[in-house]
Amino acid sequence: MNTKRYRYLNIKGTVLDDYQLQNYMEKVATSHEVENTSNKLTYPIPRLKSNFRFIEKTYKLLNEHVKIGIDIHPAGEWLLDNFYIIEEAYKTVISEINLKKYKEFSKVANGIYKGYSRIYVLASEIVAYTDNKINDEVLKLAITAYQKRKLLSMKEIWNLWIFLDIAIIENIRNICEKIYSAQLQKYKVESIIERLVEKKENKKQIFKNIHPENNIYVSYKEMKYPFIEYMSYKLKKYGKQGIPYLNILEEQVNKMGMTVSEVIKKEHYDIAISKVSLGNSIISLKEILRVNFLNLFEQINGVEEILKRDPANVYLKMDYKTKEYYRNEIKQISELTKISEIYIAQKTVELANKYLTEETQDNKKKSHIGYYLISQGKEELLNNLGIKAKKQISKNTKAKKYVFFNYLVTTILSILMGAYIYLMSNNAIIAIITSLILYIPISEIIIQLTNYILNKKVKPTLIPKLNFIQGIPKQYSTFVIIPTIINEPQKVKELIKKLEVYYLANKSENLYFALLGDCTCSKNETEEIDDEIIQARIKTSRRTK
Repeated sequence: MNTKRYRYLNIKGTVLDDYQLQNYMEKVATSHEVENTSNKLTYPIPRLKSNFRFIEKTYKLLNEHVKIGIDIHPAGEWLLDNFYIIEEAYKTVISEINLKKYKEFSKVANGIYKGYSRIYVLASEIVAYTDNKINDEVLKLAITAYQKRKLLSMKEIWNLWIFLDIAIIENIRNICEKIYSAQLQKYKVESIIERLVEKKENKKQIFKNIHPENNIYVSYKEMKYPFIEYMSYKLKKYGKQGIPYLNILEEQVNKMGMTVSEVIKKEHYDIAISKVSLGNSIISLKEILRVNFLNLFEQINGVEEILKRDPANVYLKMDYKTKEYYRNEIKQISELTKISEIYIAQKTVELANKYLTEETQDNKKKSHIGYYLISQGKEELLNNLGIKAKKQISKNTKAKKYVFFNYLVTTILSILMGAYIYLMSNNAIIAIITSLILYIPISEIIIQLTNYILNKKVKPTLIPKLNFIQGIPKQYSTFVIIPTIINEPQKVKELIKKLEVYYLANKSENLYFALLGDCTCSKNETEEIDDEIIQARIKTSRRTK
């Protein structure tokens, strides 16, 4: 892709404390006007690829300089030791987002960031004003403050980490530009020292002169702070031999209106800043991998807070997959209708509240928000949102259509095969017999083919589940029943031992296991072996207690 076509964010900011960050995020939220669909020219991946290529180029240069003995920029040590983390983050982001997905995010519709995805801008702001120091506390603080003024969609919150990584890698690239420039300046210094101070022959020189200068009199307009700092450091190592060159260096620096010591102080300060910033960036890339975005999402997502008010008090007890399933239904309705997710969630809770007072079994079901999101009440919810809902086909009707389709296609194909045989043999009896014989294999083929197509086309329905990771509450006490046929006493002992293993492997309060034994078929009401089986069960039970 031609990266010149794309715009990119490179927000600069100063470090803010918690109170300042909260105020700033509220201010940012207030200033944002939001519209659907981000501008494709703000797509960040082309810039991300360019950033990674430059970071990789800097990494290779540092490796080369280590081999030939040039001192490494202190921030460069972070890069050498942790390049693999940057590479991993880069590859993950590339695999997680494309232009189509990026355009689906809401965009900022005003100001200098007009057209950019709002969550991209927000992530870049957080990174800029925390000096890349990202953790779950900072994210919770910043996003909560932003949502006091403007609510984020579930999709934006869930994909926040992608844009945090992009913003952090942008910052790493900025630091790498300083490192790269500094290393080239150091190479220039080593080349000058080797030629003019050590007076090595051209054949023995390690640092080949890559610039046209032939002497120490480098123009003060061409000198950079890393060059001055490193040249001063190297010349001081030569003692008296280096003094004449130090004097020349001081004279050139004076022409800049500064002294060498002032330049050294400034360069050391910049080095320290770059080292801390790159260190924060690397640590944050690691931290983002460790942040529990599930917990964070549930803490800062406005839709989640509304759904927790489920009148039936069931939503809070559900496992993560079920909660995600409910939220995704809201997201899909929102994307389809362009109605706010928050509004949809509120309407769902309002409908459930209508049936809270009447204690009938049917009303208990209707007082749960899931009835309106994934069950028969979805049509009622859509009607309340002012949307004409498609008439839902009942499960019985679907089953009838499935059976009818299979029978119809099988019958038609069998008749066609019979007709073909009749044309070939001119014998009606053979044709009829062939049709009847082929009916069963044809029906099997049609059923298998239909099932394959349905598996590919029809989205499976998730069965809602409660979260019992902390144990089963008494009100949900459960018996695991194992049905079996018992025809001899020895089998009783074997089954009881297995049952004990099942119990010990799944030991939990309010969870019970039982055998449901049945006798073999017989013409008699009782058999002689029945008593032996019962006694074996009693004896085995006593031993296991």
